[in-house]
Amino acid sequence: SALALNGKIRKAGGKILASNGKRADFASALQSCEEVGGTLAAPKNEEENKAIMDIVKQYNQYAYLGIRKGEVSGQVKHLNGMPLSYSNWHQHEPNGKEKEKCVEMYTDGTWNDKKCNMYRLTVCEF
Repeated sequence: SALALNGKIRKAGGKILASNGKRADFASALQSCEEVGGTLAAPKNEEENKAIMDIVKQYNQYAYLGIRKGEVSGQVKHLNGMPLSYSNWHQHEPNGKEKEKCVEMYTDGTWNDKKCNMYRLTVCEF
């Protein structure tokens, strides 16, 4: 089931960002991005963060980002294990300690650590 994109694509830097408009838990969202050759969107700068925020606003849904806390260190990293060079945490976040291993984006573009079993908008990057 390919992503039906119809005008829902954003370009930022060298990335293409797209959503299928579906809500899913973290694992399912990641899987649906990987099935079409991408991964969960993870902004590396303000421009990419804004492009993802535009999609989040368009659907008016919080979205999971392709960022997770390490099992051991609790350090927040990209899915490929690279440390974050950019972040946009909401005030007083991240605060979920080891219970909240995933990261969601609010409609204002700020981030919050969240449990991975919630249903959030799927936004992929290619």
